[in-house]
Amino acid sequence: MDKEQLIKKWLNNSLSDTESKAFDALEDADLYKEIIEEAQRFSGSTNAKVEAFDVVDKKLVSHKGNTINWLRVVTSLAAILVVGFALFTILNKDQINAFNTDFAQNEIITLPDNSTVNLNELSELKYNSSKWDENRSIDLKGEAFFDVEKGKRFDVNTEFGKVSVLGTEFNVLSRDGIFKVACYEGLVLVTYNNSEVKLPAGTEFSLSSGKSITSSVTISEPYWLKNMSVFENASFKDVIVELEKQYNVKVDYPQDLNVKFTGAFEHNNLENALKSISNPLHLTYTIQNTNEVIIRNGKN
Repeated sequence: MDKEQLIKKWLNNSLSDTESKAFDALEDADLYKEIIEEAQRFSGSTNAKVEAFDVVDKKLVSHKGNTINWLRVVTSLAAILVVGFALFTILNKDQINAFNTDFAQNEIITLPDNSTVNLNELSELKYNSSKWDENRSIDLKGEAFFDVEKGKRFDVNTEFGKVSVLGTEFNVLSRDGIFKVACYEGLVLVTYNNSEVKLPAGTEFSLSSGKSITSSVTISEPYWLKNMSVFENASFKDVIVELEKQYNVKVDYPQDLNVKFTGAFEHNNLENALKSISNPLHLTYTIQNTNEVIIRNGKN
């Protein structure tokens, strides 16, 4: 392995035992190690002191008066600058952690402070782990349930507003023009459109089409954590949209079907889910293949 590859692997802390010995044998190994030590102490507000040229020149010229190999000097200095810049970039680069879920997929994420996030399907989450101790902040698209350890302020940023807590359990939905926050434990602060709402445990905030509503929550956790979708006087279209997302299917149904649905369906059995939807409304269904369903009015 050549010198450049050894240095790159050393910078990434990925040297094998054999490669580590080869790196230590490099003529400039001690210099590179000194550079990283200085880079770790580097601060943008600190002025670096540079020696005068004649002092550097005396160091470069041997006591015997040998001629300097200026090409080697310049090459070495350039290499040092490249290594120093690379070290500074690595030490100061933000570490962004990002997660995405697909159809019918949930993912449990453990944050650096041992807080946990259960990310619902078709959702995105990201945070800066390198600055987590100073700024517990998450960007969310979609839906997630949070169990936050006590500590500094914890912020969830969404398209429609921000949710802030110190340590609690809560659910956030930010999707399709709807913003909902439900607090199950502790106290949650919701900030939206230059307004603030405090939610104690057992309350839910909803924002849709510019209208906000605060209501009670009678359950201990969101239904989706129990693999259930629950509806109260919902349009049939909304029920079908949820079914298509949970099962990754395309549903063909009468577009003029103007009925309301109150009930639930499970997420792990399509046949049972279709029965739960169709039977109360006197509808029939046919599963064409693994990703296509036909629903018709049974009265016709």
